[in-house]
Amino acid sequence: MPHIPVSEDLPGIRSLMAFRPETAGPLCDLAEVLLRSAHSLSRGDRELIAAFVSSRNECDFCCQSHSAFAAKQLDGGRSVVSEALRAPEAAPISDKMKALLSIAAQVQKSGKAVTPASIDAARAAGATDLEIHDTVLIAAAFCMYNRYVDGLAAVTPTDPTLYDQMAERIVADGYRMPAAD
Repeated sequence: MPHIPVSEDLPGIRSLMAFRPETAGPLCDLAEVLLRSAHSLSRGDRELIAAFVSSRNECDFCCQSHSAFAAKQLDGGRSVVSEALRAPEAAPISDKMKALLSIAAQVQKSGKAVTPASIDAARAAGATDLEIHDTVLIAAAFCMYNRYVDGLAAVTPTDPTLYDQMAERIVADGYRMPAAD
């Protein structure tokens, strides 16, 4: 049960955004830029970083939703996402993504946990400075989003089809502020 009075008909972060639309706009804008803007990393790869950090933070809503968003946009779909969340070093993803997920895991622990060796490994695997920058920012932002959702005990649906429906909307329309229901 949520810690504050929010609509239980809106899953996860959506109910929190409806509660405080003044903060929802900037949060949606940040997600839109980080996860959907033109970039050398695919939208699926960036969603995978978000799902990976959310998994490490044990934020069920964000992990399930961003896993669905990543799966919809990555070759290999759910299988690749599941493997990357479980054991990224053995997953069928590029060496560059493995290195970037390693950096994301370090950020999830602490910004100070990021090592020069992990940055060097990402560069050696072909990551650009922009990709490294945005991986750190996505990981840091999802630590915030995860704590926002779980800190207010937002509703976390258990029906996987709801996450698939959300994925359809996000892939088609992005992270724009949802219309008032």
